[in-house]
Formats: sequence, C-alpha cells, structure tokens
Amino acid sequence: MKDKRQNSVLVAGLLIAFSMSFAGSVPALAQATKSNLDGLKLSNDKPIQIESDELQIREQEKVALFNGNVKVVQGTTVLQSGNMTVHYRGDSTSVTSGNADIQKIDVTNKVFLSSGTQQATAERGYFDMDRQVFVLEGDRVVLSEGQNVFVGCKLTVQMNTGEAKLDSCGGRVQIQLDPKSQKK
Repeated sequence: MKDKRQNSVLVAGLLIAFSMSFAGSVPALAQATKSNLDGLKLSNDKPIQIESDELQIREQEKVALFNGNVKVVQGTTVLQSGNMTVHYRGDSTSVTSGNADIQKIDVTNKVFLSSGTQQATAERGYFDMDRQVFVLEGDRVVLSEGQNVFVGCKLTVQMNTGEAKLDSCGGRVQIQLDPKSQKK
C-alpha cells in the first residue's frame, strides 16, 4: 500500500504503459472490441517529470490543478493534455511532499498518450486509483501502433488485469490492421 501511495503521482505520467499485441485475429468492424494489454504496467523505478503553464494546489479541497500545456514524462511514456486535475484524500497527505493518497486523475482538453511505439488520443480521460481503471473518451478515441489503428469513442483499461475494451460511437468500432505487423 505504501508503494501505491508513493507512486500514485507517477500514475499521472504513466496512466498506461502500452504494450499491445496484435497477433490474434480481430474482426475488421465491431460494436465493441476487447483485448488484453499484457504489457500494461506502472513503473515504480523511474523518475517522473511534470510540466504545465500553471499549478494550483488547493490543500483544503485536496486537489492539484495543472493547467495549460501539461506534459508528464516517465521513461518512454509521455502524457500531454490541456489540463490535469489530481484528486487526493487524507488528513496528513500532500501532493507537494509526494505522499498524497491519490483517488482520481482527470485529464482534459486534447489528451495524447505515447509509450514506445504505441499512441492514444482522446478529448478527455481519467484514472480511478481505487478501481484501477483508466478511461479515454471523446468523439474519436484513436489507439495505434505503427500502421495498426483502432478507433472508437471510449477506451476502458483494467489496470490490474490489462484487459481493454474499446466502445463504439453508437455505430461500430473501426480497426485497421497491417498484415506485416503479425508475429511470425
């Protein structure tokens, strides 16, 4: 539990360390697509760097607001968004001391997430620390690795298991797979 608290600020930068495998056969169009992100993990051993135009810490509200050109980097994982709000709890916790018990992280205003060769874009997203769930949402959520592209409106990732689900925008999920990406 202590590791979770110490590294909870790192979650803002990581959220997802994508490692998608496209080795299985996936239908070209579907209403929802499920997959495992087997390499999905939080890194506890690398430093994190957070930059933004402005930071407001509201201790009484237990909120830290990163506003404008937010960029979070840890290793090869980069998260960019217009705004990031960190919600935390506890009487003796503080974001500035690094021991905050983070409850939820919201990212809004054009979210871009990149880790290695994988990328995801969305209008907004959130990470629920208690449930270990990460969600990206918007009119067009795009998840890609090289020429492989998945498009929907909501990507939900169960961080404990690596299970991911991409929901459609009322129509169908769109998937484009490059045959050259298949493992031999």
